[in-house]
Amino acid sequence: MVVSPRYLHGGPSDENFARTTNLDCPTKVYCFGGIQEVNFFHEYRKGVDWVFVDHPCYHRPGNPYGDIYGPFGDNQFRFTLLCHAACEAPLVLPLGGFTYGQKCLFLANDWHAGLVPILLAAKYRPNGIYKDARSVIVIHNIAHQGVEAASTYCNLGLPWEWYGALEWVFPTWARTHALDTGQAVNILKGAIVTADRILTVSQGYSWEITTPEGGYGLNKLLTSRKFVVSGIPNGIDATEWDPSSDEYISSHYTADDLSGKMECKIALQKELGLPIRPDCPLIGFIGRLDYQKGIDILLSAAPALLQDDVQFVMLGSGERQYEEWMRASEAAFRNKYRGWVGFSIPIAHQITAGCDILLMPSRFEPCGLNQQYAMRYGTVPVVHGTGGLRETVNTFNPFAEGEDEEGTGYVSDILPVHIISYL
Repeated sequence: MVVSPRYLHGGPSDENFARTTNLDCPTKVYCFGGIQEVNFFHEYRKGVDWVFVDHPCYHRPGNPYGDIYGPFGDNQFRFTLLCHAACEAPLVLPLGGFTYGQKCLFLANDWHAGLVPILLAAKYRPNGIYKDARSVIVIHNIAHQGVEAASTYCNLGLPWEWYGALEWVFPTWARTHALDTGQAVNILKGAIVTADRILTVSQGYSWEITTPEGGYGLNKLLTSRKFVVSGIPNGIDATEWDPSSDEYISSHYTADDLSGKMECKIALQKELGLPIRPDCPLIGFIGRLDYQKGIDILLSAAPALLQDDVQFVMLGSGERQYEEWMRASEAAFRNKYRGWVGFSIPIAHQITAGCDILLMPSRFEPCGLNQQYAMRYGTVPVVHGTGGLRETVNTFNPFAEGEDEEGTGYVSDILPVHIISYL
């Protein structure tokens, strides 16, 4: 069973729920000082029960977490409601004529679902429910922890004696003013304390989060539980990302016949209005425009890089200063640079197929998918050796004796600013 909010944004994505049916099973949960009622929609597809929690707080424009103005102010309410509903779903929903029952394994993703293991420990097991259930908390990015003011603990529907599991105190330097005590609640911390297993999206990241540099304040706690911490790298959809059948690229190709990749490069240059130069190195970047992704490193290195005989293409959105920089760079380097502000699935596929090199100078990267797409499409990833990037990309070795030892890209083990030197 997969449990997710029934996000209705008032756009084309609402069609994703066209085949769902209302289970007509209104369920009441207690949180935020009162009784909240949710409903459930359901679709059975390819052996999976897809369950969607319905409540008015999930019906608004934007993305699951916010809109153009930033994160939604009621996210704690929205995801607290999701967690309570997810715990009730196996008990109350008659899927296929039967409920799932109490013997369940709960796989909770990030802080948004982090209340699930806490609820199992604090609410259900003390009352004899879910005694045989187990939980796994999956950490995709430990920088996001679901931290709110300590006064909001009463909103979570937890017994007061469990406050210590979520208690969080900001260091003095991080407090807003002299009278700020720094007291807060941290949902991800509570999940780490109560979950039976802790999983990250790469083995490298499972180690990095136990270090002061990578743990974002939770490293000591994670170190104390390191015997239950492990990592499994993300995979990719090899059907959607397949250069031999990709619907978004102009020419198909395989590892045995790469002639179509050159056609994809020419098509990308035409699409973006760059000079048609098959022999010119075409460098790409796809990702969020923020500090984590090392976009400021690209910003500082791009002027020198573009003095060489190369073309550079970027796709992404994020901080406004970087979006404006992309627009300004395109005006300054008309024959060498294109910046696509926003996100487009077809263009992402075309850049992956058409570029020779894909840059990923991330300061930290729990796993990363773009480098895996690049290798699938015969595009050389040049990455910073952190997290899942180090784990999935093997540095090219020109002296390798066997094909298995040749490598798949370039990994920089030094400061990410030096990644450009590989070019």
